[in-house]
Amino acid sequence: MTKTILITGASSGIGRATADLFLEKGWTVGLMARRVEKLEEVAADRPNAIVLPGDVTSVEDVDSAFDDFTAKAGRFDAIFNNAGMFGPQTTIDEVSPEDWRQVVEVNLTGMFLCARAAFARMRRQEPQGGRIINNGSISAQTPRPGSVCYTATKHAVTGLTKTISLDGRAFDIACGQIDIGNARTELVDELIERARAADPDGPEPATMDVRHAAEAVLHMAELPLSANVQFMTVMATKMPFIGRG
Repeated sequence: MTKTILITGASSGIGRATADLFLEKGWTVGLMARRVEKLEEVAADRPNAIVLPGDVTSVEDVDSAFDDFTAKAGRFDAIFNNAGMFGPQTTIDEVSPEDWRQVVEVNLTGMFLCARAAFARMRRQEPQGGRIINNGSISAQTPRPGSVCYTATKHAVTGLTKTISLDGRAFDIACGQIDIGNARTELVDELIERARAADPDGPEPATMDVRHAAEAVLHMAELPLSANVQFMTVMATKMPFIGRG
């Protein structure tokens, strides 16, 4: 039977690279993001792609997209809970409450809503069970400078992952987290440009091909439900992560 996965934030970056890989491997892939034209680009000439436009911070959008995916895919095997944003890169006193709330809404509330919706459907399907993969970040372990919104939400994602993993055992729902560092995407390119602007003579940040991150997600998703990668860190080898704080 064809395996199924829903990917949030599938219109760009890590989400799009992961969607491309799963589609290549023959999975039925639900593509969820706000930009429907970008999702249609990913889905073009791929009959195993299901376009699911919606905002992860909207309960109505999430329920509608997840119901649509379940109806068309027939089963909810996995979700890559990936949608996120970085927010302002500055010290905490220069972060507006509005910017803080926006990052919390997308990175934490959106992930909660999608995990909640996936858990409910996995719990009630036959046979019961499924896999939830949350996109944490290296910032779930060690912050970048000037990243209070992003880092706080990503630390919270770790608590979300652990609790879902514990609560899911009774229903054969496995939950794990992937912490990705400097995969070459639009987000990382933006961070690099900011670093160059702050220090034009500084070293070029180490990066890796985003496909390596996608391949790591595929490895997690392909495991039987009797096995789980609880936490995985995949990163550019020379990036300043260990000891960077």
